[in-house]
Amino acid sequence: MTQAILDISRLISRVRYSTPSGVDRVEMAYARGLERLYGNSLSFAAVHPTGLYGRIRNETALAYLDELEMRWEKGCDQPKQRSIISVLPWMAQLMPKRPPAAKASQRPVYVQVSPHHLTNTRKVRHILGIEQSRFLCMVHDLIPIEFPEYARPSGLALHRLRMQTLADHADAVIVNSATTGRSFQPWIDRSGRDIPWHVALLGTEPIAPIPKHRTDDDRPYFVCLGTIEPRKNHLLLLNLWRNFAQTLPAAQIPRLIIIGKRGWENEQVLDMLDRCPGLEKHVEEISGCSDRKLAGLLRGADSLLMPSFAEGFGMPVAEALSVGVPVICSDIPAHHEVGGIVPDYVDPLDGDRWKSLILDYANHGEACTAQHQRLPHWHAPTWAEHMKIVSQVIADLGNAG
Repeated sequence: MTQAILDISRLISRVRYSTPSGVDRVEMAYARGLERLYGNSLSFAAVHPTGLYGRIRNETALAYLDELEMRWEKGCDQPKQRSIISVLPWMAQLMPKRPPAAKASQRPVYVQVSPHHLTNTRKVRHILGIEQSRFLCMVHDLIPIEFPEYARPSGLALHRLRMQTLADHADAVIVNSATTGRSFQPWIDRSGRDIPWHVALLGTEPIAPIPKHRTDDDRPYFVCLGTIEPRKNHLLLLNLWRNFAQTLPAAQIPRLIIIGKRGWENEQVLDMLDRCPGLEKHVEEISGCSDRKLAGLLRGADSLLMPSFAEGFGMPVAEALSVGVPVICSDIPAHHEVGGIVPDYVDPLDGDRWKSLILDYANHGEACTAQHQRLPHWHAPTWAEHMKIVSQVIADLGNAG
């Protein structure tokens, strides 16, 4: 069996945090999935926060993963960010050791699923040289390049560096959707290298089977899940709810629950959340939500709302559909790949259509009934299916010599 080396730099860099990002969850899924498939043939490695690269003992890595998952489950019951002093023991235990001398018989495959340190081409080249390995990496999206207006000010330049590193050094790439693969293809073409990309939809994590959340006044409610950032288009929803507050009796206004941390370049959205009187009684913002609390909120929702302008995958769509919760989402390719025929797809700028559907779902109207009839035909992508594709790619790279 080909030896696999999994980079867990991203998870180690999150040692102070109690709640995960989407990329954190993907790296964790790879750690668990590859460990089940490869056992002792899997090695863990990382670029430590000190900058040192090396291998991490499997027992230490697995104990740290257990610790992180325990924190994630408790979520908001834990401090948002732990003190540096409190995490020093883990920082010491996770200090990497120099890799053993590479065997000439077979090259291992170095697997990296986060963008951590991909802006440092020299570092990546150094790692691959030490490990004498082939390089398999995941590309989540090219949104900072295709839509720089939705990224941080430095996002475009940094993501170009990451994609160039992959174009120069990757031997194969896993993409979370065909949409992402097509976006990466021009970088392959310009490199002049043969870099195959393989579509593997992200697995849908089981949502805890806990009771559905209910609002205090038993009003229907909708959930919007994800970091509050410009491309998620929260502004559309907030303007709709302000309109509801101005035109509907209070008892007929559904609630909107926004779950996610505050991101960047969001002045207008944050001003509305903090200072708009019309939203106070109808819109709730939750940051640092535990997995258990999220499960109850999602299960009790009348629908998930996801009006994003751009996505690489759209994990909340899969999470909602997996527990039988309808989805109203933007009409973009990545959402279609995840949701298939089930969700109601709407132009992210068509406020009238969003308004009409939200009120239909709040009152269990025709559109809501129709989607509930489609829901049983949806297939949840699984991590087992994802890892089957990944393991085949690792085997092919190993057999390439």
